[in-house]
Amino acid sequence: MEPEETAAQTPAAPETEAPAAAGDSVTDIGLSLLAEGQDFLHSLLRPWNAYQVAIALALLLAAWLLRAAFGPRIRAWMAARQGWPMWRMRILAFIHRRLMGIFFVILIWLAVWIMREVTWPSRSYLLGIIARLATAWLVVTFATRFVHSPVMRTILRYGAWTYVTLTILNLTDEAGTLLDSVGFELGDGVRLSLLLLVQGFVLVSALMIGARFLSKTTATRIQRNEDISPSMRVLVVKAVQVLLYGAALFLGLNAVGVDLTGLAFLSGAIGVGLGFGLQKVVSNLVSGIIILLDKSIKPGDVISLGDTFGWINTLGARYASVVTRDGKEYLIPNEDLITNQVVNWSHSDAFVRLDINFGTSYTDDPHKVRKLAIDAARKVTRVLESKPPVCHIVGFGDSSVDYVLRFWIEDPTEGLTNIRGNVFLALWDTFHENGISIPFPQREVRMLPET
Repeated sequence: MEPEETAAQTPAAPETEAPAAAGDSVTDIGLSLLAEGQDFLHSLLRPWNAYQVAIALALLLAAWLLRAAFGPRIRAWMAARQGWPMWRMRILAFIHRRLMGIFFVILIWLAVWIMREVTWPSRSYLLGIIARLATAWLVVTFATRFVHSPVMRTILRYGAWTYVTLTILNLTDEAGTLLDSVGFELGDGVRLSLLLLVQGFVLVSALMIGARFLSKTTATRIQRNEDISPSMRVLVVKAVQVLLYGAALFLGLNAVGVDLTGLAFLSGAIGVGLGFGLQKVVSNLVSGIIILLDKSIKPGDVISLGDTFGWINTLGARYASVVTRDGKEYLIPNEDLITNQVVNWSHSDAFVRLDINFGTSYTDDPHKVRKLAIDAARKVTRVLESKPPVCHIVGFGDSSVDYVLRFWIEDPTEGLTNIRGNVFLALWDTFHENGISIPFPQREVRMLPET
């Protein structure tokens, strides 16, 4: 009588539960997965399955003992081969850190093979699943080591572990149905589910990793091309990066079914708002592109901007890095390089002319002073012989004849103050040896008698 009463009562259920169809589907799937999990746990209690679990645990203990025995020996063997290439040492270091997993995979597959040869294949079924899971987890761990970002590597590793586990346990359809049942409607027939988000994240991440690899490879090749100017190399690398990352994002979202045309109006409104809020950022970005296109400033140039004197280290999208002689690194916005007066000491060539002003006594022969000044400048190492120094009289002062000594150098990155100091010192030594006096202002005070 109980089954009949139950059957008689069931027809009334759809009227009260119809509005919560989506919730029911999630509940039903969850209950189905829970039932399957309970069946799996019950199956573990069967004698042969319990034996296989015990064998797996024993093999895990054996793998731990093998790692404890061979780990120090392998580390000592690696320490004796420090001259090996870096990539080979990284592989050895990975193997050393995963010794327990490697030993476990070898032992469990050996146990599976022995059990299949000695007993019935069905009695090693659970052990085979554990072996496949351990192998897949080890392969995923090794593959994700090639991802440089720690955050991305962790996300990919746990995501791949989850996927291979569901695949080996034949639970991908149930998990996909459960994820797809959790979502909400956005209007016009567009539904955003948890499955769609997971698929989009996985696909976009994979495309981003591929774009990053291609951009690094392309950047390396472009930087090695000597036929392209340094400024154009930077511009091409930035353009390739923007193109690859933008294409990866667009293709990833489009592949999972996200309609990007509906975002056009929203992106336009956001763009207007960002345009007002990020005026300086956009200005610096456009200024950086202009600098790269007109080649007015490029990496390696020596510039002066206000009180800052140094050479361009890098050109970025927002600023230029200028390193001074005292080791300070100034981040100068690109807009300042466009709107302000910049002295580029090596724009068209590396030749720089420097002037030194000095004076001698009226009792000294000007012809002899000019000749000695030129000879003194030529003795300094960095002064060019191809552009010989010159010395001219520029005026007659209150207590001295004023001169200017002009000379050329071709290595402004080595500094300007030090070369001026060396030339001044050479002048001092030469004038001292030849009796040329350097006057200084003197004042004579006379005390008039009182009247």
